[in-house]
Amino acid sequence: MILDASSVIRKVAKRILTSEDMAVVEAKNSAEAISMAAAQMPDYIIVDAGINDGQCDDLIRQLRKMDSKNEAKIICCMTQVDLAGMMRAKRAGADEFLLKPFDRHQLLGQFRTIRKAAA
Repeated sequence: MILDASSVIRKVAKRILTSEDMAVVEAKNSAEAISMAAAQMPDYIIVDAGINDGQCDDLIRQLRKMDSKNEAKIICCMTQVDLAGMMRAKRAGADEFLLKPFDRHQLLGQFRTIRKAAA
């Protein structure tokens, strides 16, 4: 799942990840993301750190509290390195961080790293 208010970011990420045989769904806001995750928790969730006026840690906590057999890997996507924001997101349950704008190489590299760590 890709959660970002920007349709451009969602479409670019979806195009990149779909080319790697991943099924990708898009959410434009927190309510959509929560609803989709409640129906079926994805394996990976890319969360825009700027969602909810920069309060993505609240959303991450909500996702982590959901009752699901599948524990999603959550990647917090930021426009700049913000150590305080990263620490809040990490404490809330974020697994990894990604800077945007990202390109194909960066996004796929992030997923390869996560998959290797899970193996």
